[in-house]
Amino acid sequence: MSSLVWFRRDLRLTDNPAWAAATRSHDAVEALFVLDERLLAASGRLRRNLLFAHIGALDAALREFGGGLRVETGMPETVVPAVAFEHDAVYLNRSYTPFSLRRDAEIATATGPPVEAFDGDVVHPPESVLTGAGTPYRVFTPFHKRWSHLPIERSPKPGNAAVLRRSAGAIPTAEVPAMVGGEAGAQARLERFLEVVDRYEEGRDRPDSDATSRLSADLKFGTVSAGAVAERVGRSTSGRRAFVRQLAWRDFYAQLLFHSPRTITHAYRTELDAIVWADDEEALRAWRNGETGYPIVDAGMRQLRLEGWVHGRVRMIAASFLVKDLGIDWRIGEQHFRRLLIDADPAQNVGNWQWVAGTGADAAPYFRIMNPVAQSRRFDPDGTYIRRYVPELASLTGPGIHAPWERPLETAAAGITLGVDYPNPIVDHAEAREITLRRFGAAKATS
Repeated sequence: MSSLVWFRRDLRLTDNPAWAAATRSHDAVEALFVLDERLLAASGRLRRNLLFAHIGALDAALREFGGGLRVETGMPETVVPAVAFEHDAVYLNRSYTPFSLRRDAEIATATGPPVEAFDGDVVHPPESVLTGAGTPYRVFTPFHKRWSHLPIERSPKPGNAAVLRRSAGAIPTAEVPAMVGGEAGAQARLERFLEVVDRYEEGRDRPDSDATSRLSADLKFGTVSAGAVAERVGRSTSGRRAFVRQLAWRDFYAQLLFHSPRTITHAYRTELDAIVWADDEEALRAWRNGETGYPIVDAGMRQLRLEGWVHGRVRMIAASFLVKDLGIDWRIGEQHFRRLLIDADPAQNVGNWQWVAGTGADAAPYFRIMNPVAQSRRFDPDGTYIRRYVPELASLTGPGIHAPWERPLETAAAGITLGVDYPNPIVDHAEAREITLRRFGAAKATS
């Protein structure tokens, strides 16, 4: 008896429930990855390269067992049923996005052998964290309280099934990826983070330091399991508890999208779908290119383009600037981030963008508008982060680098001409704030 394991967002052999179940229940297993051209087309170059590095590492791990990874290119709705007929069962770990749920339902209907689905992407699956009435949580704090008291279920060790190797398409060769691929790379990043995790609570908001885990892409691709990370980090210090709380936020957003799939493109707070957004292509271009004249925003947008990753605090500042200062629809920013981020996860991306925009569940109130200059001065006080990504301002002092237009003499003395060497601000924050309050207020008044 043989089975097929379809790898998707679980590119690991350790703590992988689908892989463990298949290898324990069958004499032989075949590992499959489908390069879905729709998803590849929607991904930026850096994320594609990282994916190729991860599946290459998975293939290398399977070769140690005498087999390998079968890679096919095409629509999974066609490929998986065609490959599945060679086996007695199909094993997979669930994904909770609307796209994945529709795709997997179609495949389950079209596939001859039974499809066995497991939960290997989150700490606790969406249906397991419910209110006393059996309904999904709309607010994070009670969700987190319930989430924290549930035991973490880990998968058993894999069985002794033979790993098959059959001819298939070649694994694409990756350019130098943004990080070392595979489980080994993920474990190395986890070990590095464990050296600094106790300082996470006070350091996580500082983009000028290296206090975050850099595990978001590993969790997105599943080169490490969220449950394993939660257990390894533990909650023995305030820093560790603060980090595990972020894993709970990840589960919270996954269950929100699972239970409310419309929020992938619509406001969770339905009355705010009535907002009339600005249509300003020039401002949008400046934001995308990191040319807004607000150094902290521009640094973040340039980091996104160069690295496919942005510090979490800076993501919030850049997102708030697009929505609250420029008045541009959060969905446009969400799509831009989703394309370029190496850790792009629809549930997390949508959840966080709606949180910043004030349109989501448990979101920041719409009238809480981030001041990009104040945020810059607080979280990058010496301008270290800005200098890294906006080198044309590197000669400015810490106080002057956050708002160079406020210090024209210092800026000129540094040889910087605003409007030539670096843009003037494209919008006045105070004026934009008042416009945003009126924009959201009008939408609420019509609901």
